[in-house]
Amino acid sequence: MRLPFGRRQAARRDTFSPIPLILSLFISAASPAGAISFTPAPPANLDLSQLGRVVLAGDFSGISLYQFEEQSEGLSQNNGSDQLLARMPNGLFAPIVNTDATIRTMCDLDTDNGTVVVLGGNFTSIRGPDADAKAMQSNAIALFNPNTGAVTPLPGLSGQVNALLCDQDKKTVYLGGSFVGANSTNALAWNGDKEWVNLPFAGFNGPVTSITKASNGNIIFGGSFTGLGNASTPSTPDGQIINLSTASITSGSSTTTTGFRDPKNIVCKTGGEDGPGNTWLLQDNTPGFWNAKFRHGFQPTKLRLYNTHQDGRGTKTWRFTALPINGIMNFTYIDPVTRQNASCTSECPLSDDTSIKFQDFHFVNVIGMNEFRLDISAFYGNGGGLNGIELFADDILSYAVNDFNEPSCAGLESPSTATTTGPWTVTPSHSSTAEYLTAQLTAPITNDSASVVFTPDIRESGHYSVNLYTPGCLQDNTCPTRGQIRLTGQMTADPTKSVPISVDLYQTNNFDKYDQIYFGLIDASSGGFRPRVTMTPLAGQDLSQMTFVAQRIGFTLINSTGGLNGLYEYTPGSAVNTSEFMKSAFNRLGASFSTGSAVNALATTGGTTYIAGNFTSGSIRNIVSLKGDDAKAQAVAGGLNGEIHSMFANGTKLFVGGTFTSTTDNSAKDLNNVAVYDTSKKNWKALGAGVNGRVARVVGMTMNISSSTPEVVVSVNGDFNQLLAFGANPAVKVDGFGIWVPSQGNWLQNLDLPVERIEGVLSASVLNFTGPSLYSGSLVSSSLGANGAAILGSETLGRLPVDIQPSADSTSGGLAKRDSALSGGNVKGVLTGVFDTNNDRNLTILGGHFTAEATDGSTIHNLLVLDGSDEDKVTGLEGQISTNSTFAALAVEGDILFAGGDVAGTVNGDDVSGLVTYNLASRSFNTQPPALSGGNGTVSAIAVRSSTKDVYVGGSFTSAGSLGCPGVCYFSTTASQWNRAGRNFDGNVSSLMWATDDILLAGGRFTINNTATTFLARYDASSQTWDAYPSADQLPGPVDVVTAGTSDGNQIWVAGTSVEDGSAYLMKYDGSTWQRAGQSALEPGSDIRGLQVFSLTASHDPSPLVNEDEALLITGSILLPGFGSASAVLYTGNDNFTPFALTTSSSGSSGGSIARVFSESNSFFAKGGSHMPLGFIVLIGLAISLGLMLLIVAGGLVLDRLRKRREGYVPAPTSMIDRGSGIARIPPHELLEGLGRRGAPHV
Repeated sequence: MRLPFGRRQAARRDTFSPIPLILSLFISAASPAGAISFTPAPPANLDLSQLGRVVLAGDFSGISLYQFEEQSEGLSQNNGSDQLLARMPNGLFAPIVNTDATIRTMCDLDTDNGTVVVLGGNFTSIRGPDADAKAMQSNAIALFNPNTGAVTPLPGLSGQVNALLCDQDKKTVYLGGSFVGANSTNALAWNGDKEWVNLPFAGFNGPVTSITKASNGNIIFGGSFTGLGNASTPSTPDGQIINLSTASITSGSSTTTTGFRDPKNIVCKTGGEDGPGNTWLLQDNTPGFWNAKFRHGFQPTKLRLYNTHQDGRGTKTWRFTALPINGIMNFTYIDPVTRQNASCTSECPLSDDTSIKFQDFHFVNVIGMNEFRLDISAFYGNGGGLNGIELFADDILSYAVNDFNEPSCAGLESPSTATTTGPWTVTPSHSSTAEYLTAQLTAPITNDSASVVFTPDIRESGHYSVNLYTPGCLQDNTCPTRGQIRLTGQMTADPTKSVPISVDLYQTNNFDKYDQIYFGLIDASSGGFRPRVTMTPLAGQDLSQMTFVAQRIGFTLINSTGGLNGLYEYTPGSAVNTSEFMKSAFNRLGASFSTGSAVNALATTGGTTYIAGNFTSGSIRNIVSLKGDDAKAQAVAGGLNGEIHSMFANGTKLFVGGTFTSTTDNSAKDLNNVAVYDTSKKNWKALGAGVNGRVARVVGMTMNISSSTPEVVVSVNGDFNQLLAFGANPAVKVDGFGIWVPSQGNWLQNLDLPVERIEGVLSASVLNFTGPSLYSGSLVSSSLGANGAAILGSETLGRLPVDIQPSADSTSGGLAKRDSALSGGNVKGVLTGVFDTNNDRNLTILGGHFTAEATDGSTIHNLLVLDGSDEDKVTGLEGQISTNSTFAALAVEGDILFAGGDVAGTVNGDDVSGLVTYNLASRSFNTQPPALSGGNGTVSAIAVRSSTKDVYVGGSFTSAGSLGCPGVCYFSTTASQWNRAGRNFDGNVSSLMWATDDILLAGGRFTINNTATTFLARYDASSQTWDAYPSADQLPGPVDVVTAGTSDGNQIWVAGTSVEDGSAYLMKYDGSTWQRAGQSALEPGSDIRGLQVFSLTASHDPSPLVNEDEALLITGSILLPGFGSASAVLYTGNDNFTPFALTTSSSGSSGGSIARVFSESNSFFAKGGSHMPLGFIVLIGLAISLGLMLLIVAGGLVLDRLRKRREGYVPAPTSMIDRGSGIARIPPHELLEGLGRRGAPHV
């Protein structure tokens, strides 16, 4: 059990501070090798040179190639925990530090030993990025060294940090939040490499939400406080009674006399009467002890002892030892004789005056304990004893375990209590301060599943801080099943005097934590009113089982100087004089705010400090500015008509988020919850048309949008699900996250650019253009935002010019099996595709279950055609196919597209089922083949026989029109009719592949000749017979996917699902035997949807299953040990599985998947060879051309000489008189004309 920490001491004493040592070790412990760096992954080396265009199709909204070992398909955290993130060279986010809650704020400080990044939030633990990294307890604050990668907690705080300011000039970090630390509340400083520094004003009486440095060098604090001050004891101290009646009471050297030997006699006895059952006595003339052990920790402030006078006995001297620290406590008391203050330690006196009913002893040091021992060393008469004992405290607590609340025997009017409903059990305290209640809940989780109502003993009205204490989940091994809770309550008898409590919190903290759930006025218990807090599970959580815990709620009375209202200006190094508050323009401004105001955000830019939140002051609404030392605040272009929660300043642009719609004078339109203020032009502008819900955070980040130079973009987080439509941009569905790109004047989600896709929550950032920028939050990122399909290049990805809409999350959580999912409606995204280049067409055809936008603006359902010959025009099928259809297989024969799947509709008056045909030349439906029926009526695979142009379809059906053909049927394109493929086959087919022109392979579950079931069969088209594939009985389950392992089809790869345990398997037939691959490398839950062998540009290590210059690409959702899920994996033999492509879904809460890869050419086994540079090719071409020209000229000369010789040619005189006039040119055809003649010509 962990004990509560001491809250105050009688006198300050020099103590050892661990912080200098921690910082020294933090700076020097790790080597530079631990700095932020990322390890390149081995290149895939796929040879795509013979394939033409290649497309990856699936159900995803973002896709990345696996380029760095730190990449993963990790989902965004859904348990309220944040990570410290850095960008990899490919732009993706990678976690470098993990916490168990939120990193709310960050800042960087340059120290003498280098730069450190300070992290603040409500986390209780922190650890490195590795899965096996051990969590270190770290309450609310920690240091990260970007040069070494070391992370170190800073001990001494309890609570949460909301704001940090790193003052580089003073080498000081200012903290604000809702916490206690050192001797301060809610505000504190850390002096670089030294230690915690208490600010002169000891903090604030309410939480701090923001800190900035004004242009005059002073520090400005903003929040929900009304004065300086610290926690205070009630005006009547020692008012809470510690329950001794439920403690384990023991004693030593007790008397044997009946009625006096039980040490429990003196518990709950306040009358002071002697006698059996009321008095506990020691043995005669023997020292002894009285011991109480508790199941919870506490901090007592007063001890009350009732001495006995039974038979002249009594206790004379005693000492109090706190356990388990084994410390003898110091007390102060009033001497009953002298009436003077006195103190004692190891021999505290107790009077034997019978007129003194009891004596009170006050603890000098408030120390946490869970056990104490009272040793009686001297006595009156024949022995010592007591008539009663009571223990008091200042802490106002209400425990979920009622045994720890105030005792019923105390006779209090309104004792602290708790009432529960639900399956609660008491859990040991482990390392926590007290035992607590645990309820194991099963889905569906509702707010009626369990509850605890905490009722405190509030005796004094005033301003209180109400804190919920939650035990950590590591100690009881419940982290995977912890969830969210809701707290509600009313703190004042008049509901108009306080805001009701309504708070949702996570209980996923690794170590103990507390959260402030209320700050404000609380009425004392009186009449029919008592303050109460009700805790229930948050309804609707996506948990099959939830562990719900409840421990205690504390109520702390807050002392205050008053005179402030959410703003305070602090001058470093100066004493604080509360009488001079109003000399500060900031303090005066805060004092002018209406009651109940709050400052949520501060920003200083261009010498002006901007204050934003929820306040009014004259004409000022929710945002105001103070420039330099100006005495008067300035309105910010009319202010905004709703609360501002967050601000981010970038140059002259101030981005704000909150709950507003316009300026107060309604002069600026479309400022829906997010806007930008131009500090130079002094006007408001919209970000598009804003978003449709509250914006909680506005955080800057950097991205490469249109060049290699990073630019600042702005992320917004909150409770919204739509980026509102504006201009030509339609509304975009989102999950509480958007990125505004100032250079483009648009949301990132609207840009038709090859940019990253980012989803999740971004809490804070430290932007640095000279080094790595750091971010905190829970983000999922992909190097390319693309829905359902992406172009695969050599180590690159590209977008198809199509607008496919993100898939809605499906209940299956991934790709389901083909033979059942097509009729079950769980398949989403792009499942298949084909290129059509026949008759000079350039078409890319995608099929699946999706929606897309056509070029003319209409909506396409489930099948689209992209025409590269017509300016990338996008069209779909005419509206005669049901929008609920799913296309799983596509093939083109001639001008006809065959599209199969779970297809239904009416085409030209005829019903279609399972398969539809479409004329790509005329872009119209032609006469349809008779509909498929029976089974599920679905088609899973289509394979065209190249020699006959027959189209074979496989799936779950029994008939084609009136023709019985179970599982496989082929359509003759010449005769336009269905034909049965063999008579000895029956079953459901998942995949088809032509091994040769005569041999068709079918995977699935079927019977041959009405005998035993087989999972892989082959069909001989020449003999029209089926038989089981060789040794197919070795396959552990139905074959879902089959692909060629060699170009001649003698070797094949198959993947499927084991009938024994439902796991995925991968096997290869090498021409004679089956061999299993990756049995230990594919984890349960893997789903293989596609297989394809690729040639490589570089060889890998030899393997008996895979050629050195080839690799097998596996697509689907593959789970690899030590890595997690990947949507595409390369297998090179010897259990070497390497991630190839990673995907994300639109929500980020689930991973995406890749269904298959398809290419323009199927020359997967062709080797590309090396390519000569184009320049050399041109030079060689020129040389060849010149050589041919010389040969032609030489040949011409030879032929001319032969002709002259045959024609009796005599050389002419060499006189130059007629040179030039007697030469006749010979036509070129005559050079060859006389070659066949003999002798001279006749005249």
